[in-house]
Amino acid sequence: MKYKNILVTGGCGFIGSHFVKYLLKKYKVIKVVNVDVLSYCSNPENVREVARDRRYKFYKADIADYWMMSQIMKKHKIDAVVNFAAESNNNKAIISPINFTKTNVLGTAVLLEAARKNNVKRFHHISTCEVYGQLPLNSRSMFHEKSPLQPRTPYNASKAAAEHIVYSYYHTFGLPVTLSNCGNNYGTNQFPENIIPVFTIKALLDHSLPLFASKHNKREWIHVLDHCRAIDTILTRGKVGESYNVGTGLEKSVVQVADSILRILGKPNSLKKIVADRPGHDTRYLLNSSKIKKELGWQPKIDWTEGIRTTVEWYRDNPKWWRPLLKKSHAWR
Repeated sequence: MKYKNILVTGGCGFIGSHFVKYLLKKYKVIKVVNVDVLSYCSNPENVREVARDRRYKFYKADIADYWMMSQIMKKHKIDAVVNFAAESNNNKAIISPINFTKTNVLGTAVLLEAARKNNVKRFHHISTCEVYGQLPLNSRSMFHEKSPLQPRTPYNASKAAAEHIVYSYYHTFGLPVTLSNCGNNYGTNQFPENIIPVFTIKALLDHSLPLFASKHNKREWIHVLDHCRAIDTILTRGKVGESYNVGTGLEKSVVQVADSILRILGKPNSLKKIVADRPGHDTRYLLNSSKIKKELGWQPKIDWTEGIRTTVEWYRDNPKWWRPLLKKSHAWR
């Protein structure tokens, strides 16, 4: 790793916390600064194992606070920023769309400006496949890095807007940026409002699993640790000004995900319950990830069978982690 002082935003969230731990475990000479506003879905427990590491520093702060972001970058001589911080749940975006614009658009813009003024050597922005819109359900088409941005929900639109702002800082100010778009992540420590922890916990409690009426809509799935390795690869070997799709090519429908979880836990199929569709529910996402594989040599390592089994078993074995979080999740109201 050529960067020594790395600022990770949203580092108490699901993917961000895994990346913080990944960096500190793999690289012995770097320092990691974690900035997180500790919103409802952030959890300091996710980074407890590194909290006493002298190479780690945490700040409770909002990325939309320019003075604070600039001071942190200056104090810690930050040379790379990895921006995970985001409101990211489509269901919640329907209820509070303005909050998504504030964090995902304004917050990213403020962070970019602070990085520019502090001469940061790399700004890597984490985006999503959802900015591209949707693909026909029964097709073999994929999104590639040059696909037009056609978001269909407030969350997707806020992430698409953030991408435009990131690239404006590259073209206008020469800020050295990279960007990655990823499919659905799964793994341990994911807040229980997303499909896999929700379905797993509901099955453990013998509650109904709420499947949208469009239960055959498909998503591409990637284990969070494979995503972390991809970001590391982009920081190490990626070309400034470029974006990279990060995917596995593995598609699973909502009903297939539910079936996998029920099978692992030995629960009956009768727990599946069809509910009304979410407005703007996209049919299908699939990324063409040949660029990062061919140019940078990254490949996913964790297959679905093993990954989903270890993930479901982790939730089964760690109720002390997820039980206190249920009251914070709109999925349990």
